[in-house]
Amino acid sequence: MASEGKHIILEAKDLAIGYSSKREVTTVSEKINFSLNKGELVGLVGANGIGKSTLLRTLASMQSKINGEIFLKKKPLTSYSTLQLANQLSVVLTEAPASKNLTVLELVSLGRQPYTNWMGSLSPVDKKAINGALKATETEILTQRKCFELSDGQLQRVYIARALAQDTPLIILDEPTTHLDLYHRAYVLKLLKKLAVETRKSILFSTHEIDLAIQLSDKMLVMAPEGCYFDQPCNLIEAGRFDTLFPKETITFNTETGRFSIKK
Repeated sequence: MASEGKHIILEAKDLAIGYSSKREVTTVSEKINFSLNKGELVGLVGANGIGKSTLLRTLASMQSKINGEIFLKKKPLTSYSTLQLANQLSVVLTEAPASKNLTVLELVSLGRQPYTNWMGSLSPVDKKAINGALKATETEILTQRKCFELSDGQLQRVYIARALAQDTPLIILDEPTTHLDLYHRAYVLKLLKKLAVETRKSILFSTHEIDLAIQLSDKMLVMAPEGCYFDQPCNLIEAGRFDTLFPKETITFNTETGRFSIKK
């Protein structure tokens, strides 16, 4: 565990998230504690409305925390400038429709913006990173296709390629399997696992595919009404942390199989 601590990429300590205005502060979740190590795939799960997207936006410095601390490579997140943050953290969120008018190569190349000169010229290093990202996500054959021509599964791989081209130690993804069929949900999550292992990047993703996340994640962060829990999937199962995510009269969790089922 001591050696693991040397490679902490992202850490949250007593973090409270939510929204603040001049009139009031609305806390969505609090007492969030976890650390993400180099080369780990961590799944973030919880029911709709529990605050998963709010947490990811807060960790990505897209909105302010309510309380607590966030450290990126052992430095306070707030100490990073926008450019510095772009060199350390890449984010895959729901994309604006405008990005779909680009070709795949153009979209993936945008990942190199933090490194290009004022003219936006791509250096040999940039091109190598882009080609490596395309190869890793098996999207090389799609480079000249417009993004709006792609299937949802193909497009998701392209967004992941753009994040890889950015070449940051941390990648955050919000619901990367939304709108995908079962095969492509499994494919994308297996791809994330492979990338974490092979590139040694730290990957944090939110998902409703809890069964798949249990099978593939090194660790998981479970956001439940009574609190947030962080551990290896097997330990979370043993502690019964998945049992309270959904109403028991509708959905039950089988601790032996690690799967949810509809109660008849």
